[in-house]
Amino acid sequence: MLLVGLVIVQTAGLTIHAFDRLDLQRLAQLHDAAQRTMNLYRGLALLPQGEPLTGRASILTEDDQTLHLSDAPPDEAFTPTPPEMVRQLAAEMQLVPIPVLMRPRDMVFLGGGGDFENVLVIGLRFPDGVWMHLRTELVTPRPWHSFNFLVAFAMMTLAAGGLSLWAVRRLTRPVVVLARAAERLGRDVNAAPLPERGPAEVTMAAAAFNTMATRIRRFVQDRTLMLTAIGHDLRTPITRLRLRAEFVEDEVQRRRMLADLDELEAMVSATLTFGRDAAVEEAVVRLDLAELLRTILDEAVDMRLDLEGLIGMDGPEHLTVSARPLALKRALSNLVGNAINYGGGVQVRLGGPVATLAGAMVTILVEDRGPGIPQTDVERMFQPFQRLEASRNRETGGVGLGLPIARNILRAHGGDVTAENRTDGPGLRVRVTLPV
Repeated sequence: MLLVGLVIVQTAGLTIHAFDRLDLQRLAQLHDAAQRTMNLYRGLALLPQGEPLTGRASILTEDDQTLHLSDAPPDEAFTPTPPEMVRQLAAEMQLVPIPVLMRPRDMVFLGGGGDFENVLVIGLRFPDGVWMHLRTELVTPRPWHSFNFLVAFAMMTLAAGGLSLWAVRRLTRPVVVLARAAERLGRDVNAAPLPERGPAEVTMAAAAFNTMATRIRRFVQDRTLMLTAIGHDLRTPITRLRLRAEFVEDEVQRRRMLADLDELEAMVSATLTFGRDAAVEEAVVRLDLAELLRTILDEAVDMRLDLEGLIGMDGPEHLTVSARPLALKRALSNLVGNAINYGGGVQVRLGGPVATLAGAMVTILVEDRGPGIPQTDVERMFQPFQRLEASRNRETGGVGLGLPIARNILRAHGGDVTAENRTDGPGLRVRVTLPV
């Protein structure tokens, strides 16, 4: 808007200057015509007396003027000169000193307006009755014919445009800082607060944002602590129930009770682990993502030797990103572990950085060879305590926290994780994005 306003103001200013320049050029032409006319008249009027004017050369021609002496006033078929021009010419002529007795007895002005605006005819009558006709060619005013003015105007426009852009960027910089702080807060709830300095409005917005971030952190911490406390307190009654189950005489019922207690204890342990991970503030460092993935796959092969030929990786030898090493390793391990447990193998594909609106991002594809999942359950698999595996076996179904933990970790890094069924064959494809 500032630039549009600047263009409008500059255009209006240039137009006003052009009209003023037209007036000034016309006034200069009238001044010059009046001065030259009176100088010629004075030269003729001061000739020695007794020598008739008509006896001299009757016509004197210059580049833009024609002088003619006659016994009659000018009678060209020109329109009369506009009154304002007549007043200006008369005033300019009064400035040339001439003895009173020799001043013109009469004046006639023709042209200078209408269809004859470029021709001016002035008639002056000498005291002895002879008329001097002076025809002057007026050059058409050219308001734009000034290279220095155009250069100065262009430099002024560029300077004003640059200052406007600088001012706008300076005024909107706090908004950009606020947007980036909001993005950081979305990735990391423990992000550093905004500096509360600058104009009053910016300081107020920064203070409100910091207050909001503090409340969000407190809310997340309270929920995490509550979840961890509940999980911790459940361990004691679980232990008591396990001891009492040992005294159940019915072997079948005892095994069922112990199995339920084992499942409940696994859920409590996973909850405690989730709470501990949320409470740990790990530093962000530069790490080799390709090497980390190879380490995770090597560990998976060591645990499942029967799948050695069904676990592989494609991608560059080295790719450096900024991340929290332990948290990122756990998230990727959960994804690889799910692919191995439910898909019978895994193929990891690491893609190089790709420029996006959010910055340079790397992509990790975790593909398995399983049966896939219904499309309606794709998003539900990332919800806490959601088990899509049909059996209730803890060894195959888990407790439903692996994928939610992985998504929370990846989103805290500024990335994300999604899933889809493969189109090039059976299986599931999990897509991970991470900022460089």
